[in-house]
Amino acid sequence: MISLGAPNRRDVAPLNAYPFWKYLFVLLVVALGALYALPNLYPPDYAVQISPRSEGIAADPDTLALAEDALGAASVEYFGTVIEGDRAIIRFPSNEAQIRGRDRIDRALLEAGLTDDFLVVLDLASTTPAWLDEIGAQRMNYGLDLSGGVHFLLEVDMEKAVADRLEAFAGELRVAFREERIRYRRPLETDPSERTVSVRFADPETRDAARALMFDRLGEFEMSSLDDEAPGLRFTLSEQAVRAREDYAISQNLQSLRNRVNELGVSEPLVQRLGRDRIVLDLPGLQDPGAAKGTIGKVANLEFRLEARPDALRSETEAFDYSGRSVDLEQDIILTGDNVSDANVGFDPETSLPQVNITLDGEGGSRMTRATTPSVGRRMAVIFKETKTNRQLVRRDGVETEVVTPYEVERVISLATIQSPLGNRFRITGLSQGEAAELSLLLRAGALAAPMYIVEERTVGASLGEDNIRAGFLSVAVGFALVMVFMLVYYRLFGLAANIALAANLLLIVAVMSLLGATLTLPGIAGIVLTVGMAVDANVLIFARIREELGNRPPQQAISAGFDRAFVTILDANITTFLVAIILYAIGSGPVKGFAVTLAIGIVTSMFTAIVGTRALVNLIYGGRNVTRLAI
Repeated sequence: MISLGAPNRRDVAPLNAYPFWKYLFVLLVVALGALYALPNLYPPDYAVQISPRSEGIAADPDTLALAEDALGAASVEYFGTVIEGDRAIIRFPSNEAQIRGRDRIDRALLEAGLTDDFLVVLDLASTTPAWLDEIGAQRMNYGLDLSGGVHFLLEVDMEKAVADRLEAFAGELRVAFREERIRYRRPLETDPSERTVSVRFADPETRDAARALMFDRLGEFEMSSLDDEAPGLRFTLSEQAVRAREDYAISQNLQSLRNRVNELGVSEPLVQRLGRDRIVLDLPGLQDPGAAKGTIGKVANLEFRLEARPDALRSETEAFDYSGRSVDLEQDIILTGDNVSDANVGFDPETSLPQVNITLDGEGGSRMTRATTPSVGRRMAVIFKETKTNRQLVRRDGVETEVVTPYEVERVISLATIQSPLGNRFRITGLSQGEAAELSLLLRAGALAAPMYIVEERTVGASLGEDNIRAGFLSVAVGFALVMVFMLVYYRLFGLAANIALAANLLLIVAVMSLLGATLTLPGIAGIVLTVGMAVDANVLIFARIREELGNRPPQQAISAGFDRAFVTILDANITTFLVAIILYAIGSGPVKGFAVTLAIGIVTSMFTAIVGTRALVNLIYGGRNVTRLAI
């Protein structure tokens, strides 16, 4: 018997009702977001960090006690001293106390003769509870504009990089011709503007012999003949080699800067290339620009050369001052600081004077051995080269303009007799304690491939950073409150659901940024404000669609159709914005990247909260019920 009638309601799932696991999933995501956003409620303390300068040294209770005695004698208020790993951290109640404390601790370590072992730096110490640390929950990093710090724009002297390569190649030519007994006219002619090295010979036969010798040794250079004044050869650095040299100089300087920043103890620095020959360096949280310029703005390197023999030609020697007298050194460079793999401060066991113990890489050790084996009994000089800048105001077209002129200072810091062939380990003596510590730090950080100087410097104070944070968060709070009021008034119960989802969206943005270790900047806060508007926009599209559907469908079907049909429009709009955020991140610099990061994260979280979160709340309110009218 067949019966006709309505289907059994128990066999049909109620309209607009999620299965239990979906509600549980949304709740779990929001709960995890709240957990990983929680560390941002714990602001960091002002602190001073006592860090070791080299491996094998660690801050111990005696070091910490020395610092505490110095603070107590100066009546500097502090709290929360602790040793974490190989460093000691002392916390202070204010920025003023922190700076005073740093100066007193540094003075105490100096008087105790420990400045070669430890570095005293300003820091912001975390106050996140240990149980949050154990699950990987960390506070968001703040950018330069929010935490204060120092901004540098550095320019790399690319012409000097090319000139150095030409001089090095000229030295290679002199060595090759000397070994093969090929006579040439001195001196070799280098022209950095034309990127050439020219050499003249007495006759074409000698030139041809030199050409055959150098044919397989050209590498980056192109060789051509000269017949104008006398038979000769011209070696031109190729355009491709110039570009490669410039890229190498930037890459090496970037790596060196990163290493030097690590020596300063700065967290989350920004070191990146800008254009063809500039580098942007942001040091968030660093409140001592003088210390940063002293280490980062200083360009230093070493050259190792042999003292010239008495019968050496003047064209192959160079005069330097050493201890009040002039010494002649060979122009050929044995090696430079590029070959130094490690350097640390020690003391001569016989004289107790400071020294720098140097370890060379494999290539440097081989070159040093080859140069010193036949030179036992001769003296070898160590030249310290430093690039400084001269700043002056120049009037141009009636306007005063600041001109920065770089210049190089060279001085012989050591001139010692070679007692036996040197390998990859040796020492430099004749330095003061401060010079030894500075030289070892710069060599550990890595040599610069080309000089660079500061063309722009900007300091953001910690108090200004705090003002930016307050202003930024106030703008988020005001915008958030106005949006919530509008949604409640205009969409009533549906507006309440949208507001709850909006709060969850903000929570998830903070949680994801904290979990990824992203840096929040002032433009990043603007990205959050924009994301709040975009999240509301998605809900407005959905609710407007539901209102349209109410004219043709029952309430439950109108809700379902509104969410389903608005989804494609929301997805298209968010995908295009997400692609723009990716492009901004790829080609932008610091502030632009900060905006792009928060925008990209906000798009993903707003899609989740606006579509899944809001629908879950609406389903809890209306799903499975016999509804005749909607509060929308």
